[in-house]
Amino acid sequence: MPQPADTSTPPGAGGTSRGVLVTGASRGIGRAVAVAFARQGDRVAVHSSARHAEAEETLAALDGEGHTLVTGDLGDPARVEALVAEAAGALGEVDVLVNNAAAMLPHPLPTTSYADWQEAWRRTAAVNLFGAADVSYCVARRLIDEGRPGHIVNVGSRGAFRGEPDHPAYGATKAALHAFGQSLAVSLAPHGITVASVAPGFVATERVSGRLRGAEGEGIRAQSPFGRVAEPEEIASAVLYLASPAARWSSGAVLDVNGASYLRT
Repeated sequence: MPQPADTSTPPGAGGTSRGVLVTGASRGIGRAVAVAFARQGDRVAVHSSARHAEAEETLAALDGEGHTLVTGDLGDPARVEALVAEAAGALGEVDVLVNNAAAMLPHPLPTTSYADWQEAWRRTAAVNLFGAADVSYCVARRLIDEGRPGHIVNVGSRGAFRGEPDHPAYGATKAALHAFGQSLAVSLAPHGITVASVAPGFVATERVSGRLRGAEGEGIRAQSPFGRVAEPEEIASAVLYLASPAARWSSGAVLDVNGASYLRT
């Protein structure tokens, strides 16, 4: 049985630098997560599927050395296997995986054609669920085969519980991602690998900046009693904790990070 990790010296504070793969790290939450890990002294593989120029900007913003950029469509299983191998080769190993990449395509049922409905579900599931599952498999298998502990953190969503009427595939795949993480938490614990998820509410990212500036912005901010939405760095801090040795006993958790905008029982 693996022994409990030594939590006396966290990475980045005189401890051992870790290799961290962050999917969908070209901007938004992914960029904030990559920056946070690099700031504490870890080596980061910044993943991008399409926004390569922005991913280069993320890479340039990272403190320290030993970082790398990996690209590829997470909907392509062969490419997933290759990009994990590339990340491990560049970093030395992948100790931490953050499944952040996500597709969110509007497809409200009353106004969406059947063909567009199918396409939205296919594209969303390919990244949010199947892609995350494949990356997790490849990273976890390397850890198991090498006999090393590690951490997987999934970036889920409040929408998994609250519902996403205009993006039902997004809500459904995020709920599946939470459940997938809990299954892996049980399966991988004997190998010293922790798995947990964060469930953010509304976050001030580039993707939603127009909505926050527009007519619905006030209503969105009013969803939280704090009267605002989260900053990406606030989600990153939760991810950083769940990927730390101190959070070992939180494996299997789904941590709400939504500013009390949605309280589930």
